[in-house]
Amino acid sequence: MQAPFTTLSEFRETLAKAPESDAAAFQEAQERNSQLTKPPGALGRLEDLAIWYAGWRGNPQPQINAPQVVIFAGNHGVCAQGVSAFPPEVTMQMVANFEHGGAAINQLSKAFGATMNVHALSLETPTADFTQTPAMTEAEVVSALQIGWEAVDPASDLLVTGEMGIGNTTSAAAVSAAIIGGDAADWTGRGTGVDDAGLTRKTEVVAKGIALHASRDPLEILRCLGGRELAAMAGAIAAARHYRIPVILDGFICCAAAATLAKAADGALDHAVAGHQSAEAAHARLLNALGKEPLLSLGLRLGEGSGAALAIGVLKGAVACHSGMLTFAEAGVSAG
Repeated sequence: MQAPFTTLSEFRETLAKAPESDAAAFQEAQERNSQLTKPPGALGRLEDLAIWYAGWRGNPQPQINAPQVVIFAGNHGVCAQGVSAFPPEVTMQMVANFEHGGAAINQLSKAFGATMNVHALSLETPTADFTQTPAMTEAEVVSALQIGWEAVDPASDLLVTGEMGIGNTTSAAAVSAAIIGGDAADWTGRGTGVDDAGLTRKTEVVAKGIALHASRDPLEILRCLGGRELAAMAGAIAAARHYRIPVILDGFICCAAAATLAKAADGALDHAVAGHQSAEAAHARLLNALGKEPLLSLGLRLGEGSGAALAIGVLKGAVACHSGMLTFAEAGVSAG
């Protein structure tokens, strides 16, 4: 469906009008959970996840049949500052790998029954170097938001957004620092594996970008310090809210994109859970700032949506137990 906005101001208004969870379905799911054949609270967080999911789907006894994984790829002009261990050409090469089914995310999507789509965003034209000028014009960031929005299938019932973009941990660090606060060093990690000198250089680049583009507006921060793939993920997450499709957030880069929504509109991520805590040092700090407790913590740092795709299995398990188990009455078992 065509995105209902053509400017950042209209996108902000769209966020403000986003629907809420279905309170009646949420309550009915709570009541069902209390009657299932298990001791109260025996399934721990799985119970909370299933009830949360039921509320957003408007169905007290839901199923997950059509998860969608969407990968966005973009290139970054800030790579000219030597912030990555790999050249920008790798972005295009990895997109080809995605398209041929050869990446980790392809295997995880298949394993958990998710359709997977890949969107390359003007890879031949990197964003501008944010140490010199804003990374994107308003038209460019709005275009990326629209691509993300329109990539979401309204018929899906769960969304994972992933990314590929050499240099995008630098962009994510700058966005996070500008939105949440703190020093550049608090948010800058080794990304693809830069050495000590590279980490120092990368931290200096992030600090320079933050200083140049001082702003309190999260969508302007996304425009000035983000990348096309970050903006597209933000657009997709916003679209999922519009369709009441629950979202599993991936790692540091995905959460940095999501943070721009959280700061632009209160409750903008209520329909999202954190799939995992990655090995990128600042991810735990960012999850804490977003108030999201990760479902998994396996030392992953691949990106691509891989950690969130793995967490599809956790959410599927939660919903399967909630909707498939019998109540005490149905099973003819005494509730005690």
